[in-house]
Amino acid sequence: GSQDAASSIMEELLHFHNHTLIIIFKISFLVLYIISLILTTKLTHMRKTDAQ
Repeated sequence: GSQDAASSIMEELLHFHNHTLIIIFKISFLVLYIISLILTTKLTHMRKTDAQ
């Protein structure tokens, strides 16, 4: 009987951990997307300036 409080706290921590992981993955993918956009625009800009 004395394990109930600890297990409910662990369950809440598990939900918090899963929620935090989802947020971290979303932020990481957003940052990677922005970096790829910046790199592709720089590469296309460099190709346009080389062609002139």
